[in-house]
Amino acid sequence: MSARPERPVAIVTGATNGIGAAVAERLTADGHTVVGLDIEPGPGIVACDVAAIEGHDALVASIEAEHGPVAVLVNVAGVAMPQPLRDLSPATYRRQIAVLLDGPVFLARAAGIRMAERGWGRIVNITSVHASVSERNSLAYDAAKGGLEAATRTLAIELGPSGVLVNSVAPGFVRTRMSIVDGVDELAGSWFQDRYRDGGLLPLQRACEPSEVASAVSHLVSADNTYITGARIVVDGGLTVTF
Repeated sequence: MSARPERPVAIVTGATNGIGAAVAERLTADGHTVVGLDIEPGPGIVACDVAAIEGHDALVASIEAEHGPVAVLVNVAGVAMPQPLRDLSPATYRRQIAVLLDGPVFLARAAGIRMAERGWGRIVNITSVHASVSERNSLAYDAAKGGLEAATRTLAIELGPSGVLVNSVAPGFVRTRMSIVDGVDELAGSWFQDRYRDGGLLPLQRACEPSEVASAVSHLVSADNTYITGARIVVDGGLTVTF
């Protein structure tokens, strides 16, 4: 197996805001050369719709041509389009599956094959507690996150012999733009405050900050992680251990 590069090149999707921005900032501080991908513009961001899977091989090749071999991939980009089952449309369903599952899988394929050829790499997929516990109006989102965790395990099996470790990080409530649903911040409303913060369903009694998710990612992609692969790290303040 090869050694970790001196200054690893890291691709982070969804890097313009929220968890993606926090991960990009943390990995930069850790000494990575970070290439941020996002459909939204931002400083230093490479324009990319992760759902456009046919272009992922060429995208990774172009990043490597400019910055050097990619050693780390963190799939963060996400979209949530809540709809009750009766109103769930094929377009809404397919868009969420495309962004949350297809895109990460094919980026992991494009980057992971190259990492495997060099004998070192780290891939982290940001999933969700929705991968194992579900919520009404979230069929497509829940299915995609569950699928990405299954894909993470298979990627770990296939890439592990070549020195590439693949894991997922599953957040619960996180203070990002995705907590705004239909123009309302669910973390500021009585639904969250009464049921979760004060009602005993969230032991830490607060939402997660994006930097706290980034801390978990930081360890998984670091040289200190030499034996964790195929794992799911839950960052949810105890949400999923309550009854």
